[in-house]
Amino acid sequence: MASFAYEAMDTQGKEVRSDIDAASEADALEKLKGMGLFPTRVTQKGGKAPSGGGGGAQNFGMAQSAAPEKKKGGAIFAWRVKPKELTAFTRQFATLLDAGLPVVRSLDILVTQLRPGILKSAIADVKEDVEGGSSLSEGLGKHPRVFDKLYVNMIRAGEAGGVLDEILERLADYREKAQRLQQKIIGALVYPAAVVFIASCILSFIMIFIIPKFQEMFVEMDVGELPGPTLVLLAISSVMKNYWYILIFTPVLFWVIFKMIVRTPRGRLIVDAISLKVPIFGGIISKSSVSRFCRTLGTLVTSGVPILEALSIIKLATSNAVVANAVETVHNSIKEGDTIAEPLKHSGVFDDLVVNMIQVGEETGELDKMLMKVADTYDNEVDTLVSALMSLLEPILIVVMGLTVGFIVIALFMPLIKIMDRLSAGK
Repeated sequence: MASFAYEAMDTQGKEVRSDIDAASEADALEKLKGMGLFPTRVTQKGGKAPSGGGGGAQNFGMAQSAAPEKKKGGAIFAWRVKPKELTAFTRQFATLLDAGLPVVRSLDILVTQLRPGILKSAIADVKEDVEGGSSLSEGLGKHPRVFDKLYVNMIRAGEAGGVLDEILERLADYREKAQRLQQKIIGALVYPAAVVFIASCILSFIMIFIIPKFQEMFVEMDVGELPGPTLVLLAISSVMKNYWYILIFTPVLFWVIFKMIVRTPRGRLIVDAISLKVPIFGGIISKSSVSRFCRTLGTLVTSGVPILEALSIIKLATSNAVVANAVETVHNSIKEGDTIAEPLKHSGVFDDLVVNMIQVGEETGELDKMLMKVADTYDNEVDTLVSALMSLLEPILIVVMGLTVGFIVIALFMPLIKIMDRLSAGK
C-alpha cells in the first residue's frame, strides 16, 4: 500500500485536499469515486510508484494530465493534430456510436480510415487502453496534445450519463462552429495581408534599384540643390539599399521581444487588454471571445459537466488573459454562493446583453439554451464586424498606396521639371 495526496471536488463543488492509502493510482481513483468525490489531482507521496500505478502526479477533470504517457502505439510529437482532422474524427465517431457499434469496434474502424500521423497513433493507443479496461476518457486524457481538457471532460460527462453519442455530436457541432468563426476572421485578413506584402515587395524593389538610378542621373546633370521631397526619398532609398539587413531583422527583433513579453503573465495581460481596445479589431476579438465562452459553457452545461468544473475548463482553454481572469472571478464567486450573472456584470468584459440573457437563463432553468443564443448572436455580430473590416481596409489600402506612389512620382518629377526649365531658359 502507498500513500497518495489528492485534490478533489465534492458534490457541492467544494475543493477537498487530503491523503488516501491505495495499492495504485487507479485504486486511489476508484476509492475517491466511491467516496462521491471528483478527483482533479492524485500524487504519490514519496518512494517509487507501485506496479501499475504510473508514478508521479496525475491530473483529472479540471487539470488533465500535464505530462502525456508515451505508449508503444506511437510517439508523442511536439505539434498538435489539425483541427479539421479532429473534428471529422469526432463526427464519424458519433455516427458510428449512434448506429449501435461498440466503442472499441468504432475506434478500430476509424483507425483504419485515418492517415498516418499523430491522430492515428493516438487513437490506436486509446483503442488499446479501452480494450484493456480503461474508460474512453482516461485513454483520451493520456494524449493532451491531441485531445484538450474540454474534449476529455465532455467525453467523461457522456460516459457518466450514458449519452456518449450525443456528446460527440455536440462536440463536433461546437468544433465546427468555432472553426467557421476562426476561418472567417482569418479569411478577412488574407486579402489585405497579401496586398500589403506584394506592395511592400514592389516598393522595396523601386527604392533599392530604381531610385538610385535617378540619383545618379541628377548628379550627372548637375541639378544643383534638390527639393525637400526628393532629398527625403533619396535618403530613404539610401537607407534601404545600404542597411537592408536592418529592415529585415528589426521586425524579427520586435517579434522576439513581443513573444518574450507575452510569455510573462503581466505582459500577456497588458497585451490582451490593449488588443480588446483596438478599433474594429478589438471588437472582433472581444465578441469572438464572448461567443467562445458562451458556446463552450453552454456545451459543457448541456453535457452534464458541473458548472465549477466547466468554468475551470473554460479558463484554461481561453487564450485571452483578460477574459480568463474574468472567468476565474466568476468561478470564485460561484464557489461562494453567487449566481453567474452577477460576477459577469462586474467583470467589465461581458456587456449587458450577455449578463441579462444569462440571468434570464438562470431564472428559467434554461441556462444552456440562453448561452447558445448569446453565442449565435455574437457570431452574427462578428460576421458583421468582419464585413465592415473588409469594407474599411480596401479603401484605406488604396489611399495609402496612392499617397505613397504619388509621393515618389512628385519627388522624382520635381528635379526633372527643374532640369526642363533650365533647358528651356538656355534656348
